[in-house]
Amino acid sequence: MTSARTLAIAGAGIGGLTAALALNRIGYRIILFEREAHLAETGAGLQLSPNASRILIDLGLEQSLSAAAVAPDAIRIINARSGRETARIPLGDSVRARYGAPYWLLHRPDLQAALLAKVESTPGIELRLGWQFEEVSQDANGVAVMQRRGMSRRGDHAQALIGADGVWSAVRSQVFPDIRAQFTHRIAWRGMIDAAHVPAGFDRHRVQLRMGSDAHLVAYPMADSGKVNLVAIVNDEWRRPGWNETGDAAEIARYFAAWHDDARAMIGAVANWRKWALFEVPVSTFAKDRVAMLGDAAHAMLPFAAQGAAMAIEDAAVLARCIETQSDDLPAAFLRYEHLRRDRVERVQRASHRNGRIYHLKGAAGFARDSAMQLLGGARLLARLDWIYGWRV
Repeated sequence: MTSARTLAIAGAGIGGLTAALALNRIGYRIILFEREAHLAETGAGLQLSPNASRILIDLGLEQSLSAAAVAPDAIRIINARSGRETARIPLGDSVRARYGAPYWLLHRPDLQAALLAKVESTPGIELRLGWQFEEVSQDANGVAVMQRRGMSRRGDHAQALIGADGVWSAVRSQVFPDIRAQFTHRIAWRGMIDAAHVPAGFDRHRVQLRMGSDAHLVAYPMADSGKVNLVAIVNDEWRRPGWNETGDAAEIARYFAAWHDDARAMIGAVANWRKWALFEVPVSTFAKDRVAMLGDAAHAMLPFAAQGAAMAIEDAAVLARCIETQSDDLPAAFLRYEHLRRDRVERVQRASHRNGRIYHLKGAAGFARDSAMQLLGGARLLARLDWIYGWRV
């Protein structure tokens, strides 16, 4: 017998935790299960733009997140070889005034911890760590969801299942077996620069985006710790699954040997590099009967618009709105959710691809890019992001 007003969510990452809060808020009991026994994100940073921060604020997380976040003044776009600033996109008060919500820089563990604390203090959400999705079966009234932990198995009846279990989603593999993650021929390297070794001249109030031949480098400060999060993206064919491989400092340094001294100083200041191959999930069907996908499980994308986490958060809010308005017909609500999300996430995926090509231009094409950005200026470059940052549920 189906448990009335119960939804199951596979995956307790940022998307799954946000979905649990948003769906519980409209009156559903939530069973949230996660294969990892402990929710321990790496010390990576992320950028959270106003389209996502306003959703989290609406869920009651403003106090906990604002205390852990940096609200940068601007994004400085810098030429890799010369080290000169090409353009400066205003953020800070300009973004809050324009979009009604902040642009935040956060440690991913801080965002997950805030979401987790809210979930654990919310009646009606049952969080099960160490339980992995195994299979789902559907009938006219609901779903039976089987989970596994070691040799133990358990099943739950719910009205529907939401797959929020990431780019290598087990839910997607079963329900949408023809939709697979695709390698993008890009590698991300990530490291943290300790406060004592941050190169002189780094502005702790701004994001740096350095663009060069076949690579780009993003650096931004983390709150309180004084550390700087550094992300290097390069073209490469290494494609091992996973996202936390140890990286060789000598290898990453070779990619940036011809870059300006400032960039090479930042690269050299990282004590421990992690790397992972970038995969994406092409936008396709991500709702079927009583199963819906969200976040990377539905549409993993390149990080070149800084929208991966934001799209998962948006998904959760839209899914909750669709279920709230069509609670008597969840398959129809899920189809409505897919219809509302498909064009937007596909457009963001395309924008990420386009940014990747632009960031890695070389020679005359790179010079033309820099000249065009200088001509446009920061205010008009920000205005070009209105369709992303100004979005509302």
